[in-house]
Amino acid sequence: MAVNSKIKNLDSTAIFILKVNELLLKTFGKPPRNLKSDPLDILVATILSQNTNDFNSHQAYLNLKKKFPDYEKLISADIKSIEQEIRIAGLGNQKAKAIKNFLKRLKAESKSLDLKFLKNYTNEDAIEYLTSFSGVGLKTAACVLLFGLQKNVCPVDTHVHRILNRLGIVKTKDRDKTFFEFHKHLPDDIAHQFHTNLIKLGRTICLSQNPKCFECPLKNLCKYENKNLTKNSLKSNTKNDKKDFMLLDSV
Repeated sequence: MAVNSKIKNLDSTAIFILKVNELLLKTFGKPPRNLKSDPLDILVATILSQNTNDFNSHQAYLNLKKKFPDYEKLISADIKSIEQEIRIAGLGNQKAKAIKNFLKRLKAESKSLDLKFLKNYTNEDAIEYLTSFSGVGLKTAACVLLFGLQKNVCPVDTHVHRILNRLGIVKTKDRDKTFFEFHKHLPDDIAHQFHTNLIKLGRTICLSQNPKCFECPLKNLCKYENKNLTKNSLKSNTKNDKKDFMLLDSV
């Protein structure tokens, strides 16, 4: 498993990625970034975000932190009381167990409730460590690295997976394969802006069904064969506040 974050000699795919990034920046701007996020908070918030939207998961996170401002108290809490605070995010029992079990094992192994030590790990080793915990997948681990540790790692969700394939940057069938293939070419220092703006594009223009290719800033670069170039009567929502909300920069 390799997550390459230092590409000294840019290959053609990396150069193409930079062109895409430039167009995204012109369309959406450089996204604001929270550089003070705690990696453990990011992990908890990402677990809560699974299979729900950013607004529900953010509310669940706020509820959880209000009830348990100290993670030590959460470790000693029963699953039902945790589940009650996060029910708005769905899968409450599953997520409550994942969060509590992660904290218990972390405390037992490292004697503290802190993930900042991962800052000194390579990306590969940090991902291997995090994904060794039950309930923590590759996307969650990558989110911790990007948003909590400011690593040049681009998490792959459904939007990122879809767009990277449509652009022809990768040709993959699942998100994990997309992640590893994409990171062979990811240039330095653009992961946060690239990831965030791809999600905005996926929420507003490069939709799973009926994409708005006619207004896409990437249409001249895109390899997608089934482009929808017929403009319909629906109002553009490229600048939609709800669709601009990013959970992990709000933690």
